[in-house]
Amino acid sequence: MKSIIKLMAGTAIVVSMATAALAQEKTVGVSWSNFQEERWKTDEAAIKKALEEAGAKYISADAQSSAAKQLTDVESLISQGADALIVLAQDSDAIGPAIEKATAEGIPVVGYDRLIENPSAFYITFDNKEVGRMQAREVFKVAPEGNYVFIKGSSSDPNADFLFSGQMEVLQDAIDSGKIKNVGEAYTDGWKPENAQRNMEQFLTANNNEVDAVVASNDGTAGGAIAALDAQGLAGSVPVSGQDADKAALNRVAKGTQTVSVWKDSRELGKNAAEIALALADGKTMDEIENVQTFTGGPKGAEMKSVFLAPLPVTKDNLDVVIDAGWISKEEACQGVQPGSVAACD
Repeated sequence: MKSIIKLMAGTAIVVSMATAALAQEKTVGVSWSNFQEERWKTDEAAIKKALEEAGAKYISADAQSSAAKQLTDVESLISQGADALIVLAQDSDAIGPAIEKATAEGIPVVGYDRLIENPSAFYITFDNKEVGRMQAREVFKVAPEGNYVFIKGSSSDPNADFLFSGQMEVLQDAIDSGKIKNVGEAYTDGWKPENAQRNMEQFLTANNNEVDAVVASNDGTAGGAIAALDAQGLAGSVPVSGQDADKAALNRVAKGTQTVSVWKDSRELGKNAAEIALALADGKTMDEIENVQTFTGGPKGAEMKSVFLAPLPVTKDNLDVVIDAGWISKEEACQGVQPGSVAACD
C-alpha cells in the first residue's frame, strides 16, 4: 500500500521557486465558499503551511454559502493587498465580476477545486469525471441491477455535472439495458447534508423504500442519504458512494454503511494551489506552470489552463491506505467497528 501512496504523491505538481525570497512580502487571499465541509479546514491548513514555508502571508474570507457575500469578500481581499487570489467559488457564474476586477488590477486568480470558467483564472482540481466513475464502479460492483437513486451536488457547482457525467459513463449501458432503473435524481442545494437527506426521504417514500443503490456525489450528501436510509432500517444494506474521505465517512466505510469514499488528498491540492498562486504572482505565465494542460470541458467550452490531481477510491479493502498516509488515525477510522470485519482495523 505504501507504493500506492508514493504513486499518488508522484502526481503532485512541484512548482519550483527560485528562492523563498521571491515570495517574501507576497500576500495570497483565499475566498472560501463556506467552512461547512470538514475537508476545507484540511485544505486551508495545507495552503497556510505552503505559504508560510515560502515566506508569504495568508489572508482569507468565508462567504458563508452566499454568492453575493463572496463578491464583496474578493473586493475586500484585493483592498487588503492580495498579490494573488485563490477562490473556491460558491457560484461559478456569479463570481465572474470579481474575477474580472482582479484581472483588471493584474492580480492572478486560481480557481480552486471548482471550475470558474474564465480563461483569466487558472484551474486546479482533481479529475472529477474520474471521481464520478470511481463512485459508480464501486456501487455497481455491489448492486449490478435494481433501483438507483442519484443524489447530485449543487446545481451552481460545475463539479456536480462533471461527477454525474462520469457516473453515467459507467452506468448508462446498464440503464439502457434495463438492469438499472433511475428512480430518483436531484441536485443538492449548497451540497448540504440536510437537503440530501430530504431528497432521499422523498425518493424512499415515492418508491416504497425499494431502493437498491445510492450514488451520492460527496460524503456530506452521502451522510444525509444514509441518515434517511437508517430511519427506514436500510443503512448498510444499500450501497452508497461519496467522496472527500471525511473522517465520519471513512468510519461509515469501515462500519459498512457507506461503500466508498473517493479520496482526494486535499493536502496536495492546497499545497499546489498556494505554490501556483505564488508563481503567478511572481510573474510566471500559466503556460509555465508544471504539468499544465488545456481544459475545454466546461459548459461554455472555454480554454482553461489547468492542473488535475489523481483521486483514489477508498473501500473496506484498502482503508489502510488513508491510515498509513496519516489522513486519519486507526482509532478514528475503526471506532465502533466489529472485530474481524475490516482488515485495516485488526
